[in-house]
Amino acid sequence: MMMKKLLLLTLVMLLPVFAQASAGPAIQLDSMQADATDKASLQRGMQTYVNYCLGCHTAKYQRYIRAAEDLDIPEDLMTEHLIFGDQKIGEQMTSAMDPKLAAKWFGATPPDLTNEVNLRGADWVYTYLRTFYVDESRPYGVNNVVYPAVGMPNVLAELQGVQSKTCGDVAIVDLHGAAVMDSQTGEPMTEQSCEIFSIAEGTGSMTPAEFDATIYDLTNFMSYMAKPYKSDSQRIGLWAVLFCIMMTILFYFLKKEYWRDVH
Repeated sequence: MMMKKLLLLTLVMLLPVFAQASAGPAIQLDSMQADATDKASLQRGMQTYVNYCLGCHTAKYQRYIRAAEDLDIPEDLMTEHLIFGDQKIGEQMTSAMDPKLAAKWFGATPPDLTNEVNLRGADWVYTYLRTFYVDESRPYGVNNVVYPAVGMPNVLAELQGVQSKTCGDVAIVDLHGAAVMDSQTGEPMTEQSCEIFSIAEGTGSMTPAEFDATIYDLTNFMSYMAKPYKSDSQRIGLWAVLFCIMMTILFYFLKKEYWRDVH
């Protein structure tokens, strides 16, 4: 009876693994490494979030005053440039949009984004924000690579520009990113792909490199919101490890001294 229960428990624990395996190949996400110590990046990311995201998406588990303290933003500058309406610096970062009207306009209330990075991962958010493309079949005229049938407009289009997805030949690369060469001709091997992106000239205020940097800063700030204590935890963890090492050495010599007298 006990063996049956253990077997059943094992199968239940493995269900997510089987489900992921049966879902087919995952979309390749672009990598980004969040840096909670880069205060300049976090400040720029918060500015982008307030200007382009907070109008619809709340961050109700984050307070302005906490962000000001953590990101070294003077309270007067925070109040003047990053807090709109009648909100106070001690309040949560909430949207002025009426949730009922938002649900009517978008079909659902835009989700709170405080823990979005914890939910989906920084790589997913970074890739998602950069891969909107024109799709006239969608209500807002855009779709997204990592979130098909997305239900929101591309609010960053004025920065990035109008991005389209087309088909064409692309180079085949190995696991290390190097081009795979044809053994007979010596030329790089290619394959047909419909994941080629192009941005209409003159439609965005930023270059691709500038836009990628802006999205990095925005994702970095969202990573901070999800784990505002991360840098503190790393610092405390280092001291805790050093303390454990010192106490281990101390107890070792204490043990030797104690047992020397016993023997």
